[in-house]
Amino acid sequence: MKQKLGFFASRWGIVVVGALIGVIAVSLQKMGNPANMGICMACFLRDVAGALGLHRAAMVQYLRPEIPAFILGSFVAALSFGEFRFRTGSAPIIRFALGMFAMIGALIFLGCPWRALLRLAGGDWNAIVGIAGLIVGVSVGVLFLRKGYSLGRSQHENNRFAWLIPLAAAVLVILAVFYPSFGDKMALFRSIEGPGSKAAPILVSLGAGLIIGFVAQRTRFCTMGAIRDVVLMNDWHLASGVIALLAAAFGANLLFGQFHPGFTLGVDEAGKVISQPAAHTVWYLNFGGMALAGLSFSLAGGCPGRQIFLTGEGDGDAAVFVLGMLTGAAVSHNFNAVGSAPFAVWAMGIGLAVVLLIGFLSIEKGGNA
Repeated sequence: MKQKLGFFASRWGIVVVGALIGVIAVSLQKMGNPANMGICMACFLRDVAGALGLHRAAMVQYLRPEIPAFILGSFVAALSFGEFRFRTGSAPIIRFALGMFAMIGALIFLGCPWRALLRLAGGDWNAIVGIAGLIVGVSVGVLFLRKGYSLGRSQHENNRFAWLIPLAAAVLVILAVFYPSFGDKMALFRSIEGPGSKAAPILVSLGAGLIIGFVAQRTRFCTMGAIRDVVLMNDWHLASGVIALLAAAFGANLLFGQFHPGFTLGVDEAGKVISQPAAHTVWYLNFGGMALAGLSFSLAGGCPGRQIFLTGEGDGDAAVFVLGMLTGAAVSHNFNAVGSAPFAVWAMGIGLAVVLLIGFLSIEKGGNA
């Protein structure tokens, strides 16, 4: 594999790609994407769900062009290097559920692992608690792997069906570019205020998404995989890319004047606490939400970014996980379980119970003790 991937399989390859992602993410913030949210797989999928009318939270509705661009960039990379092939059939319903609960956990924290790193690089100390929860969640997933956890093998299918994935991504790009209106109270929806109203120029977003999709597919970049490999094998290859992303994003934030340290941004003239962008300070929700997300990512075999890039390769199981995340975004907002909202604790508790049950029920006999 390393010979086939060449530079991208090397330590320098993953470091360069991690740094590139960090710089691109912070640059997207500078050019209009929400603060500390230059790239967030969970937040962007949530915005897409809102644009399609799956939820009606008016402040987070925008068909983010980065998402289909990630898929198309990965598709081009996989096709160019002979890795585009359709495979599916590995417990699709379970993967859908894991995707849904991964999104519920991520939206309680208010960000995916990529955004956790970007929040930390921007000075949001609440991200430290979230990253700690992510590490714990992935580590619990590693325990299941050691016990013999498995969702079974995917089966290679006729590649003709694989073309449905890039075709769907291309349709989303067209919709994002032209953004047609289908009438009052009908999709596509677009926020006029809040995070959903903030976006970099569409061609910039598309270009950034294509580049990241391409290089992430070649390096197998994955934040969950980085933690898993360190815990399971003391392998720091993927982790070096994650560290590079954090360092590069931190440097770019300093350069652009976007580094604002603290759990909050202070108080206004009326004495009201000013929160970090799209964040909250309820530590047990930040920790527990990301623990739920991390466990779900671990049992599904990849963080949301990796799942999106695998989708571009023709992986139907990853595509099912992504569809689960879209559904999870709708559930989170429709049931008032986002951030520190009233039902977030219930959603987190139910999610942890269900995902742990999936882990125990999927342990095969003969696993490692």
